[in-house]
Parts: sequence; structure tokens; C-alpha cells
Amino acid sequence: MEPPPGAAESSKLRHVEKDVLIPQIMRERAKELCSEKVQAFTKCCQETGLLMVVKCRQENSALKDCLVGYYSDPLFYEECKTEYLKQREEYRATGIKKKRQKLTSNVIVRRDGCPMPACGPD
Repeated sequence: MEPPPGAAESSKLRHVEKDVLIPQIMRERAKELCSEKVQAFTKCCQETGLLMVVKCRQENSALKDCLVGYYSDPLFYEECKTEYLKQREEYRATGIKKKRQKLTSNVIVRRDGCPMPACGPD
């Protein structure tokens, strides 16, 4: 049985995909998976100001270890590569780009604590 036409072409990666786009997905996913350490480092930096270089070494080291652990994992790379190939295939089929949104920046919360779109107008 022959593979479908374009199957070999669909799994080939261009230089920019291999070296830029897939690592970008890896960084985003690793930040999500290491979110506790990201929050701890961010909090430390906000509390210490200019002294963060000295006072946040422990948090920075923990964050770096977490992120590098994911970046150096070949299985994690393959997962992100598969995710990218699915997105690329979907784009090629539909012509519609998948928008990457940061949900926290797009949600406006009213004073009563309810997100705007969910509650309707004031």
C-alpha cells in the first residue's frame, strides 16, 4: 500500500520550522509546565527590584533547571513537532491560521469578579 500523495512532503521540515517555530512551541509549553517556578521567580523579581540578580538566584536556578529539562528531552521535542505538523496541516487544508492567544490578557474582569463576556453588560 502506498502512502497518500504529499505524505512524505508533509513531514519534511524547513530550516525555519526546525530551528525557530518548533522551539517556540517548546518554550511556550515548557513555561506552562513550569508555571509554578515561573510565578515564584516573577514574584521574587517584583519584590526585590534591582537586587533580583543577587536575591533570586535560587528561584532562577530552579526555573532554569525545569525549562532545560524540557528543552533537552527528545520526547518533548517530538510532541511539539507533532503539534506543529498538525497545525501546519490544518492551515494548509483550510488556509486559516490558528491564532495564539494569551487568555489572561484578553479577559476583562468586572468589579464583581465576573469575566465580561460571560456575564453580559453591566
